[in-house]
Amino acid sequence: MKPIQLISPVDGSVWLERTPLSQDAAFAAAARAKAAQKGWAARPLDERIALVKAGVAKLMEIKETLVEELAWQMGRPTRFGGEWGGVNDRTNYMADIAAETLAPKVVEDSDRFTRYLAREAVGVVFIIAPWNYPYLTTINTLAPALIAGNSVILKHASQTLKVGERLAEAFHAAGVPEDVFQNVVLDHATTEALIGARAFNFINFTGSVGGGAAIEKAAAGTFTGTGLELGGKDPGYVRADADLDAAVDSLMDGAMYNAGQCCCGIERIYVHESLYDAFVEKAVAWVNALKLGNPFDAASTLGPMANKRFAAVVRAQIAEAVAAGAKPLIDPANFPADDGGAYLAPQILVNVDHSMRVMMEESFGPVVGIMKVSGDDEAIRLMNDSPYGLTCSIWTADPEAAAQIGAQIETGTVFMNRCDYLDPALCWTGCKDTGRGGSLSYLGFHSVTRPKSYHLKKVTK
Repeated sequence: MKPIQLISPVDGSVWLERTPLSQDAAFAAAARAKAAQKGWAARPLDERIALVKAGVAKLMEIKETLVEELAWQMGRPTRFGGEWGGVNDRTNYMADIAAETLAPKVVEDSDRFTRYLAREAVGVVFIIAPWNYPYLTTINTLAPALIAGNSVILKHASQTLKVGERLAEAFHAAGVPEDVFQNVVLDHATTEALIGARAFNFINFTGSVGGGAAIEKAAAGTFTGTGLELGGKDPGYVRADADLDAAVDSLMDGAMYNAGQCCCGIERIYVHESLYDAFVEKAVAWVNALKLGNPFDAASTLGPMANKRFAAVVRAQIAEAVAAGAKPLIDPANFPADDGGAYLAPQILVNVDHSMRVMMEESFGPVVGIMKVSGDDEAIRLMNDSPYGLTCSIWTADPEAAAQIGAQIETGTVFMNRCDYLDPALCWTGCKDTGRGGSLSYLGFHSVTRPKSYHLKKVTK
């Protein structure tokens, strides 16, 4: 079979190459996962929790190496470290709530009946993980799936093939059986064949709308559960009473961090007319202070995009917007590392509107459009004028107003005075083309378990 190549955005070299499994080998892996699952689920919950936490601890032992590998694979500057705070926080939170969430809910326990609702592992969970936050996005489902008693098969993005291998190595070294957690390399055809044959009991996918549609099509008629996070075009809204400096700092970081390659990154900003000019001026200064460069350079605050084809999409959106009347405020000459390939200068656009792709389609890069609004009603209308609904960020001194505005936004998460963040106690979810399902919080366990009812009659008369 044709090897899958990982092209490093750092220098364009082939950094890693792996041959995908044949269809026979892939089906054999799925069969092993199914066979191993019952024994894993029979282990005490505390034991499964301990092994999952030990797997994460093993990962932490080599975190400096993993940070360097991430830079090679997807371009994140090493100065930012890794994703370890989030990996630990999410694992620990899901571990802490597992006993209560998974415990049977007793309806009656009398001398006549015992009736209760239990949560049972679904079986084999298939994770198709993305490259932008490759450890965090995997752990969101991996930790609760294993804790709940499922076996897991992980297929990582071709851009971060090494991440899947590192996760498997760490968890196996900690004592999680190899058949209970398997990392595999698959091509699209074999992936679709496995899904169509009902080799899995739940599929978690983070990626494009097209990818999510392909998974739904492959799963049609199998009744396999799916959790699909398919992207976003997340808005920020700066009200007249906002803390201007805080709004600029957080929203621009939300737009530019990780070269804008965040599912919940800020991609469009609406600013009340009374603050608009000051906001734009401060935002331009903020972005001009960034340094685009090699991710191994300690001075670099912005690395390359993960692949030159991703950067090409952003360049095309910017060029189309400018041709249609948008005004770019960042001079690319301030970012000489822009090579026309994966290294892309950041950009702020004004004079934008919703006829432009850059304001409607996911950019997933270091560009943001800023529009002036007259007030809440206009901001709400524009924030909802999107095919996506992952998060929104409202900047105001009034929590009641933020809640009222949030109630009118078609979104999965409403933030006030923050953005680009996941709280493990809250469900990570979305609507519209962002997909369906949810991870983290107690609901994250519901995705990887199914309800099972017990009605035990103790008497026969």
